[in-house]
Amino acid sequence: MSFGAPAEPAHTEAPVCPRHPDRVSYVRCQRCGRPACPECQRSAAVGIQCVDCVNELAAKVKTPRTAFGAATSGQPVVTVGIIITCVVFYILQWVVPAISDYLIYAPVYTSQLPGVPFEPWRMITAGFLHSQGFVLHIAFNMYALWVFGQVLEPLLGRARFITVYLLSIWGGSVAVLLLGQWNQGVVGASGGVFGLFATLFIIQLQRKQDVRGILVLIAINAAVSLMPGISWQAHLGGLVVGALAAAVIVYAPRGRNQQKLQWAGLGGIAVLLAVLTWAGSMLVSITG
Repeated sequence: MSFGAPAEPAHTEAPVCPRHPDRVSYVRCQRCGRPACPECQRSAAVGIQCVDCVNELAAKVKTPRTAFGAATSGQPVVTVGIIITCVVFYILQWVVPAISDYLIYAPVYTSQLPGVPFEPWRMITAGFLHSQGFVLHIAFNMYALWVFGQVLEPLLGRARFITVYLLSIWGGSVAVLLLGQWNQGVVGASGGVFGLFATLFIIQLQRKQDVRGILVLIAINAAVSLMPGISWQAHLGGLVVGALAAAVIVYAPRGRNQQKLQWAGLGGIAVLLAVLTWAGSMLVSITG
């Protein structure tokens, strides 16, 4: 018997990382079996997984959400942002007093009176200004915003929270337009704060919780609203619009269409406020 030449060992290429073909890796993903270089390795419960498998698994995990459809969030960054904005504007009111003249709201600025500029954005900007002669004005509003914002922002979600707040400010200005004096200027975040009062009330009502505490708080602040120099109209408008916006969010049926229904409802409130603003501007033009 004769034997031929010894067989040569089959050539085997070194395994390389699929994401980094220039890197050799003998460590394989425990899930898909592909090589993974040190940069693409992720520690798993058992062994090592590649970054692609980790991302794929993470995408399949549902984000925890509150009963109102909001993704659970960490710190109330929107609340803090509003407070910082109000404080900055308050400082600017002292440093550059003329800034108030450009941001304060009075019904005349949403009228059709000749010679008067039509500046409807003041209905929102006035909510970030405060009385310079009464420091408790900004102090109370910012304290209330901080207390209620820590509770409501995580429940509603950041986008819904800021929307409810701004709609409440707008609602307060609309009430001033319809019920106030056409040449009387107003400032303050009270409309937004009263909107948050109403929002917590609606949430507690929906959860069948004791609402006596929030009702007492609203009653006390309503009584304070009747004092001279305070716009009860802005407080009333913010309270009503805040309640409407909260009801849209809280009572939207849970399910796939929950968020669509919520945003449709909030959009409807915005349209209603726009119509009331237009009607009020016509009224001021006629009576002014």
